[in-house]
Amino acid sequence: MGLYESFAGLLSAHCYAETLSSRYGHSVWGPKAERRTFGAKHWDEPRRWNAQAEKEGRRVKVFSSSMCDIFEDHPTIEWEREKLWDLIRETPWIDWQLLTKRADRIADNLPSDWGFDSGWHNVWLGVSIENMDYAWRAAHLSQIPAVVRFISFEPALGPLDDLSLRGISWVIYGGESGAGYRAHDLDWPRVMLRKCAEAECAFFYKQSSAPRTEMGIELDGQIVRFWPTPRPGVIPSPRSAGDRQRLPMVAAR
Repeated sequence: MGLYESFAGLLSAHCYAETLSSRYGHSVWGPKAERRTFGAKHWDEPRRWNAQAEKEGRRVKVFSSSMCDIFEDHPTIEWEREKLWDLIRETPWIDWQLLTKRADRIADNLPSDWGFDSGWHNVWLGVSIENMDYAWRAAHLSQIPAVVRFISFEPALGPLDDLSLRGISWVIYGGESGAGYRAHDLDWPRVMLRKCAEAECAFFYKQSSAPRTEMGIELDGQIVRFWPTPRPGVIPSPRSAGDRQRLPMVAAR
């Protein structure tokens, strides 16, 4: 647990991870601060989930490292990341969702057996993009083999009208929530929904900007929550914009 603000203060001003860690009295913020890590009981939980999923014959999804950035350049995180790769290898019935702001560090910190063509079958890689100032993260992500590449457009702090979705399977949209939240413009998700439809990319409207999480989950009176279908990672060719593979979209249950 913990991070440091290597990005614009505007974007990290209302970070939920920092808010929660401060609320519980944990001093884990800043480049020199110690990071808190979980014990063996926490690390064993996914093994139980995996066993249950295998028994029931159904895959489960786990959003990992929600209180840190797993690609952060920090000695504690380096160690924890290696433990995470080992755990992911042990849990093939779990689809692990890994999200980062450090898109430029992903390629150099993947396991040696990641695979050139498609990555690991049970890892979805994503980057946070809050406005067009950080669109470069998608360019880094699109060059990495993965069965699902996704963008977390949250907290949405500006339009992403010019963002390229080449190589992207899924976009999650979320307005900022919490005390002092910054209001969004509904044209931002509307445009992104159209862009996703054109790019055959699944779109998931998580929430509007509001005082609490998931207040206002409808976009123009509809719940729009689609999931991507994992597929072998394809590094998009710079030659043609018309050679995309069709990506089925599955409505959330």
